[in-house]
Amino acid sequence: MTGIKEIAEKAGVSMATVSNVFNKRKNVGRETRDKILAIAREMGYVHRMQDSVDDRRRTIMVSFSDFDTLFYLDILHGISDYVVKHGYHILICAGDVMERYSDPDEVSGCIILSSGIGDEDVRAVADKGIPVVTLDREMLHPMIKSMIVNNYEGERQLVERLVESGHTTFAFLKGEDTDDGRERYRAFRDVLKEHDIPFNKNDLYDGDWREKSGAQAARLIMLRDRMPSVLVCANDMMAIGAIRRFQENGIKVPDDISVCGFDDIIIARYLGLTTVSVPDYERGFLAGQALINIFEGSGDYETYRIGARVKWRKSVTNYLH
Repeated sequence: MTGIKEIAEKAGVSMATVSNVFNKRKNVGRETRDKILAIAREMGYVHRMQDSVDDRRRTIMVSFSDFDTLFYLDILHGISDYVVKHGYHILICAGDVMERYSDPDEVSGCIILSSGIGDEDVRAVADKGIPVVTLDREMLHPMIKSMIVNNYEGERQLVERLVESGHTTFAFLKGEDTDDGRERYRAFRDVLKEHDIPFNKNDLYDGDWREKSGAQAARLIMLRDRMPSVLVCANDMMAIGAIRRFQENGIKVPDDISVCGFDDIIIARYLGLTTVSVPDYERGFLAGQALINIFEGSGDYETYRIGARVKWRKSVTNYLH
């Protein structure tokens, strides 16, 4: 079945250029435009989109892993504030139904933040000529823009501060195997190695980003002969689950064990959780802006990195004070 990928290859141009021609954007030269349209006719490709982006369905699909976490709220708020103001609608779906709705006749573009969607599935959407913004992974594809958090530097700053505060025994709670999770764990290990702080594999716990897995890790830690001085969690939801389980069992945070997370979701601020703050509202806003800029022909597909910084709160003891 002929699609814009095959047309782009035969024309010797990018898929984004073909998409711009089919959507009547004005950032493609006349000669290139005529060449692409001629090849499309020759290959029997019938582009079903209507005459202009203003006439077609102005819908952006936002795909998350699930809806049982507070993590997505700020991101969605940021996306909504930008795209609705610019006359677009939002279709929210869980990852496993994304393929059903990712049709150029149904959606203008996609924003994806879902560990449940594999890279090949993301590429399959982009191969249809639908611009995609990914918020959880970096991908090289002519129709995919990656907007990713600088997880490594944010986690490094956190662990450096913990070491500077006198912590010497660490446990780490991982999330699912994602780019974000791998970068956070890599930064954690690098800092410990640089300071000659030993880390035993028994102090590494597996989680799934949800609060329940944080509670389970806390239960296992309490079974140890001696608890670490600090539990570093790969996200806030797991850290919150751990803190609640510790407190239910009379373990005081931070007097008996310090706990920290990553993301700085709303509830983390109320609970006094030390964490790495990611500007989620802003990255949602920027994702919506990036996608609409692409629709209008003024955007690009270069990777955009978003900074993060430590929020030092009461869930961590500073032994040097």
